[in-house]
Amino acid sequence: MDLFALTRALVDIDSTTNHEKAVADYLFAHLLPLAAQHNGRLERQTAAPERDNLLLSFGDPVVTLSTHMDTVPPFFSSREDDTHIHGRGSCDAKGIIAAMIVAAESLLSSGARNFALLFVVGEERSSIGAKVAAASPRGSKFLINGEPTENHLALGSKGVLRYELIARGKLAHSAYPELGHSAIHELLDALQKIRAFPLPLDPLLGPSTLNVGTISGGRAPNVVADEARSEIMFRLVSDPTGIRAEVARIAAAHNIEAQEVLYHPAVHLSSFPGLPTTTVAFATDIPMFNGTWGKPFLIGPGSIHVAHTAEERIPKSELAGAVEIYAHMVRQLLTTGAAPA
Repeated sequence: MDLFALTRALVDIDSTTNHEKAVADYLFAHLLPLAAQHNGRLERQTAAPERDNLLLSFGDPVVTLSTHMDTVPPFFSSREDDTHIHGRGSCDAKGIIAAMIVAAESLLSSGARNFALLFVVGEERSSIGAKVAAASPRGSKFLINGEPTENHLALGSKGVLRYELIARGKLAHSAYPELGHSAIHELLDALQKIRAFPLPLDPLLGPSTLNVGTISGGRAPNVVADEARSEIMFRLVSDPTGIRAEVARIAAAHNIEAQEVLYHPAVHLSSFPGLPTTTVAFATDIPMFNGTWGKPFLIGPGSIHVAHTAEERIPKSELAGAVEIYAHMVRQLLTTGAAPA
């Protein structure tokens, strides 16, 4: 199957987070002949029930190509025109999976060994697949992580800090609000203060940012709300100690429970000779690998600006270019046995 056909086949399988089994089964069947032909080892790593990572290694891996199999909702199938492949996951990150597989085929046809493919579950929500893989490393010295960077090597990526805020109040008839206590009003006041406190800056990564992603609560317009919730996410550029302290202080002042749901630190990454560079504001699985699969590099085809949208697509030219980039990086790292200066 060629690069574009494989990309479309993967996009046409619904693998929204927590539902990766079908795409993992497809990839296992697709990779099995490649493993048999080149004396490779194809493994499943169970991350959760019905949710497996896939690892295909050839020899003792020095370099590992890795990305994720899950996508954000909603699922929609592929279509193709002269310049792009469209569909959920086309750039984030099923086109990247296809490019890595085709790069592996090219490497094997030229006699290369001692590299691996690692496809994980859960990147879009909790990075459970990367955490499980980090607990079972295979001695790899370098990790090439695929995310949509328009085939530019990312010199850094922001981290994330996500909270669920829970406010509780007292029910009352809205005609007599003094008899109750509105959880919604309390939550809105807290959110206003959280949005107002200053956030750190970094010379490379730029400003930290905050998104108030969801708000819910209340029972009816004529009832004083007894509960309200919000999910918020900071994009981090530095140590989050100060942000955590401010959220805790504001939450306590409003009698709100602030549950930390997810934390990925910001990361600074290395360059690679001959590759153009960028920085990205999104988070990746790289911090969750915690160096156990080697020194990380971050690069992949497609634009993050269309990922997670109804217009998600990937340029065919970038897909083809990524195959060459991945194969080149693996060959150079295998040859030198060290990261380029």
